[in-house]
Amino acid sequence: MLQNIFRLLPALLIIVGLSGLASAEQGMAIDPATCLGCHSNKISAAAFAASVHGKNACTSCHIEITDLTKHMMGQVKVGKVACERCHKKENSEHYDSVHAQNDVRCADCHTDIHTHTYWKGDKRKVIAKCIQCHDKESVFRQSVHGKAVAAGNQDSAACNDCHNLHRIKSLKDKTSHDTREFHTKVCLKCHANEEMMKRNNVTTVAVESYMASYHGKNYRLGFPEKVAGCADCHTAHSVLPAKDPNSSVNPKNLTKTCDQCHPKATGLFTKFYAHGEHNDREKYPILFYTFIAMTGLLVSTFAVFWIHTLLWMFRGFVENREKARALMEGHIPHHVPEAHAQYRRFNRLHIFLHILVITSFLGLSLTGLPLKFSDQQWAKILMDLYGGSSHAGLIHRICAGITFVYFGSAIAMSIHFLFIRKDVKGNFLQRLFGPESLCPNLRDIRDVTGMVRWFLFRGPKPTFERWTYWEKFDFLAVFWGMFAIGGSGLMLWFPEIFGMFLPGWMFNVATIVHSDEALLATGFIFSVHFFNTHGRPEKFPMDFVIFNGQISKEELIEERGDQWKRYEEEGITEKFRAKHSSGIMYDFIVKGFGFLALFTGLTLMFLMIYAFIAGGSH
Repeated sequence: MLQNIFRLLPALLIIVGLSGLASAEQGMAIDPATCLGCHSNKISAAAFAASVHGKNACTSCHIEITDLTKHMMGQVKVGKVACERCHKKENSEHYDSVHAQNDVRCADCHTDIHTHTYWKGDKRKVIAKCIQCHDKESVFRQSVHGKAVAAGNQDSAACNDCHNLHRIKSLKDKTSHDTREFHTKVCLKCHANEEMMKRNNVTTVAVESYMASYHGKNYRLGFPEKVAGCADCHTAHSVLPAKDPNSSVNPKNLTKTCDQCHPKATGLFTKFYAHGEHNDREKYPILFYTFIAMTGLLVSTFAVFWIHTLLWMFRGFVENREKARALMEGHIPHHVPEAHAQYRRFNRLHIFLHILVITSFLGLSLTGLPLKFSDQQWAKILMDLYGGSSHAGLIHRICAGITFVYFGSAIAMSIHFLFIRKDVKGNFLQRLFGPESLCPNLRDIRDVTGMVRWFLFRGPKPTFERWTYWEKFDFLAVFWGMFAIGGSGLMLWFPEIFGMFLPGWMFNVATIVHSDEALLATGFIFSVHFFNTHGRPEKFPMDFVIFNGQISKEELIEERGDQWKRYEEEGITEKFRAKHSSGIMYDFIVKGFGFLALFTGLTLMFLMIYAFIAGGSH
């Protein structure tokens, strides 16, 4: 007995000395040594003295014990400790946690309250606490994260890295925005940290490729509930290497993993490169060369037509000044009788189809560009304006349906023109390469050459037939665009169907083609086409012929002199004479629509340029 007393004496002296100061400061009357006289069988004096609470007196926590006699007689019971008296920050976090909602109090986790020591950032201690209630099956501890923490790697994810220490949110509602965001957000904390990943020999490709995917773009725009997050594929706690047969991303388990979001996913479907990088030629040669081809198409197309546009802009400006000077000096180049008489260039069907083109194209651009440039603030604003990515997707698909309608109409009109119409002379080939056709012919080579000579002040401006070479290019671009954008869009719209007979990596190819071809189309329409149609000096600020179908005689002769000459030779000019102009309301509504479309397109062009300057294209 005496030996035990002497063994405890140093610890008791420490307790007495330290608690004496606390008691004196707080006015406590009960000596901790007195408490240990009864409770030493449960509480180690030495361990308590070395704990984080060792400087506190017993009654600092057990504040209801103010009269020792009453306590010893059983009249005053020891109540639950109010940790919030000292730990206000931790308490406020705990109060907002799922633990508090389920009446899990401090002492339920901190069962070693009398021996608790500073954790000093050691994640192993956190895991040891959490597994008192969680992870009974050791799922987390067998994962790559759990094993790394157990080995002493403090960079590896532990419970607190994802769930916090005290502010632990409920994830019960699996479909809520917060839960869906959580599935990815917590992973990015570490995996987007380049310095941390570098010192652990872990690549950041996973984050970069995810953010460049449809899933990542929706997450970045603020709609994670609509797409798969990291934990949906890799699981939350049982993260294992792909080569592990128990891994959710092991090839044998991929069908089941993909089936969570894509019902009836097949083995072919799982060939999708979830983290494929188009700039990695060694691992993903198909994606690399697809990207190179599409980039080459973009660069070459824009290089040719932007140079064409700049030359035309300058030459047209010079020509307008020359015309103005000639008029001031009284020189009229030629006189056109009934110069302002109106002639029909387009019929109502043409006008209607063009309005469909404008509506669908702007709808596709307004909903597609925010996804393309998902890291831009303006993209988030637009998506919020639509009410979310799901609504934007619905609008996008409706506009895609309209696109298929006018494309089908163009096919039908082409067949009708080539084989059925009675007012067009010649056989199939004569019609196909004739002056009324939109198919390129040898004349277009002469026209291009003539325009280049005019640009360089080496010759007169060509007079054109019914269709110019740039109008033919626009028309044929619709066909190429429908196969490139339309075909890839259908694949991405119905991945489960196409995944039944196409390997999954085709969706990676379709994503590159769809994205880059859409960028080419929007950039071309909003810059080159807008200039050719509305912005060139001869037409600025807008050419309304496509909205009312009419053009003045003077303008027709000046721009399409060869068409007028041919019509005169055939004696059919009066056949196209417009008997009256369109009504005031028609002009107001349609022209207002035209200006709105032009302004919208130019605004989107500005936002695209800004995004590229800011480095926002993915």
